[in-house]
Amino acid sequence: VQLVESGGGSVQAGGSLRLSCSASEYTYRSDSIGWFRQAPGKEREGVAARYTGDGGPVTSIYYADSVKGRFTISQDNAKNTVYLQMNSLNPEDTAMYYCATRPSSGSWFGPLQLKSYNYWGQGTQVTVS
Repeated sequence: VQLVESGGGSVQAGGSLRLSCSASEYTYRSDSIGWFRQAPGKEREGVAARYTGDGGPVTSIYYADSVKGRFTISQDNAKNTVYLQMNSLNPEDTAMYYCATRPSSGSWFGPLQLKSYNYWGQGTQVTVS
């Protein structure tokens, strides 16, 4: 199980970045994949998630209140990649960003809850000044 994030960097307030999470085919069959972030001195928090539940045609999208209207999570099945488009960035968005996924049989605590996810990438740093 491998998740590899990329796309982080330094940007001025008001700018944009697009993060990518490349997943192995196995993890891509999970029922949920999400983006999380951890700022210095703070707990890791959920940012956005795509949840397919029982594998049906409907995908539910979830966002933290702090990023609604600014961040967009999307998925490219052909590339086994999940993206996080981040617009109107502000200094409070500065953090290490991680993608995470889970097996469908795992315990479920909600799409933006850390405990729901078993597999994590190494993270990519986003700095907004």
